[in-house]
Amino acid sequence: MDKYKRVLLKLSGEALAGDKKTGFDETTVVEVAKQVKALVDQNIEVGIVIGGGNFWRGRTSEKIDRTKADAIGMIATVMNCIYVSEIFRTEGMMTQVLTPFECGSFTKLFSKDRANKYFTKGMVVFFAGGIGHPYFSTDMGTVLRAVEIEADVVLSAKSIDGVYDSDPSKNPNAKKFTQISIVDVIDKKLGVIDLAASVLAMENKMPMLIFGLNEKDSIINTVTGKFTGTKITVE
Repeated sequence: MDKYKRVLLKLSGEALAGDKKTGFDETTVVEVAKQVKALVDQNIEVGIVIGGGNFWRGRTSEKIDRTKADAIGMIATVMNCIYVSEIFRTEGMMTQVLTPFECGSFTKLFSKDRANKYFTKGMVVFFAGGIGHPYFSTDMGTVLRAVEIEADVVLSAKSIDGVYDSDPSKNPNAKKFTQISIVDVIDKKLGVIDLAASVLAMENKMPMLIFGLNEKDSIINTVTGKFTGTKITVE
């Protein structure tokens, strides 16, 4: 079993919305907080990126410029991180939200040094706002921050429980991979993360563990060796 010192947890915005599909399901968020607290109590440093899909998914109208649509998506991730970080505080954790752009007094500007300072204080660090530029997804923000903070692994909690050879919601015979290389993810266009993020992970040898958020204790199990999702290798 791999022993992780620092992990980057990517949470799906839709998964945090639960059955409501939009906004927040507080029960789900509290359960995530309890699991992350268990990791923090084991002295594992945790960074978190949250998608914005529970509020905004891409360019939903031709009347909206792509750049502005992406800006809305970045702001959605900031809202998510502020909300989730507050739930984490109620569960006994110290948190800080970092963004690549100014948000008044709501967040702090991202830098690697600042993130490392917060980690040494035992804080859970939220990386909101993507990379601060349009045309880049939260996947890219996740891998980029993981590489920058030198995380051991990306833990990607999704609404499905791993990587499949086709969409399991459309194909009942879809095959789930227990392990697959990032090269195969790219070659097969599996779409588990976008192409640019996949290439960044490959070039920087950043492994990923993909799993279903809604399975009981899935975050804890992923870190402690009871992993049932898909491991994406980079060797």
